[in-house]
Amino acid sequence: MLALPALQPSERLLCGPGPSNPEPSVLEAMSRPMLGHLDPELHEILDEVVEMLRRVYGMPRGLVLPLHCTGTAGMEAGIANLLEPGDTAVVAQSGFFGRRIAEIARRYGAEVVEVAAELGEAVPNERILDALDAHPDARLLAVVHAETSTGVEHPLEDLVVELRDRETLLMADCVTSLGGVRLEVGSWGVDYAYSCTQKCLAAPPGMSPVAVSEAALERMRERRTPVPFSFDLLLLERYWVDRPVTYHHTAPILNIYALHQALRGVLDEGLVRRWLRHDAAGGHLQRELVGRGFELLAEPGHRLAPLTAVRVPDGVDGKAVQTRLLHEHGIEIGGGLGPDAPPIWRIGLMGRNASIETADRVLEGLDDVLSAGERAPGGGRAAERHERQHVLPLGPGGRADDVPAAGRQAAAR
Repeated sequence: MLALPALQPSERLLCGPGPSNPEPSVLEAMSRPMLGHLDPELHEILDEVVEMLRRVYGMPRGLVLPLHCTGTAGMEAGIANLLEPGDTAVVAQSGFFGRRIAEIARRYGAEVVEVAAELGEAVPNERILDALDAHPDARLLAVVHAETSTGVEHPLEDLVVELRDRETLLMADCVTSLGGVRLEVGSWGVDYAYSCTQKCLAAPPGMSPVAVSEAALERMRERRTPVPFSFDLLLLERYWVDRPVTYHHTAPILNIYALHQALRGVLDEGLVRRWLRHDAAGGHLQRELVGRGFELLAEPGHRLAPLTAVRVPDGVDGKAVQTRLLHEHGIEIGGGLGPDAPPIWRIGLMGRNASIETADRVLEGLDDVLSAGERAPGGGRAAERHERQHVLPLGPGGRADDVPAAGRQAAAR
């Protein structure tokens, strides 16, 4: 018999765009005795997960449940349930995931109207409203609340105020904001929100929590065409919410345990306290990066706290820096995403990693790698360029009022 070594993955500090390091209590929950997916005891756990998700999303009514899939599948589920062939969808996009929404909507036969902004910018709400005025028959408006590819936070609350007299439903990508940025989808009026478990919730990947308004549910019930079976939210409601349950598929039991424990952790900490913790960590990282002469990709006033996109200095081999950070310091950070991404690093401080201490560890690792003189592809020494970057004036990005948007909002409440 072939003798295989035991599984021994390396310890990593996961500070890329996701996943983040799960809480130890979440991993411990996955080692508990596994129930069957039709066990009444498990159904009590499902009820508790749904109730906690309602509180974390701020969604007291409508349908809330976690899909057994990725955040992208949560995106696709919303499109599959809310759009039919020939429907018009307005998509605000200024990055990779906004473009992905548009692509998936087209694959479902929708007529897509894109409202675009440059990478690093938020799409102005005025332009989104203008697009809706030009297309009053639009059935769906989709925006990315937290654009993971650029570190931009969209002013979602301001947008929904302007939408309340319109019949167009609003879908929001909350993959990098749920549990880390102020989010109250029920009172704000978001009709479909989706997220994932592996970022600010600090659980492993594998589930996509969604929140669906009563108006969106009514739209689903009135559909003329069927929804793909795996994404049919009305069928999934019969397992997650209705009692007795109706079998849909075998649920990922251990991932449900993990999400249950992760949500308990969020609520035990307190939502506002957790939002402010993410804001403090992200703000500290961003101020320190600017103070070292780095340039942030996201425009001031729209910088996302849990995910910071920082431009790689001229002459520095960004991928080589990532590789050395990983192998010499055990720290993972991300690079640009998509063919048109500029040279950037994407640094995530999410879930348990949203702390000043973790931010400082990442900064110390960057300082060490760059001071060692990483060779640039063109030949110059990165250390010399880094020294020149370090003495640049702060400029508008270093203003004291240039803090992530979530913290300003939470502090004002």
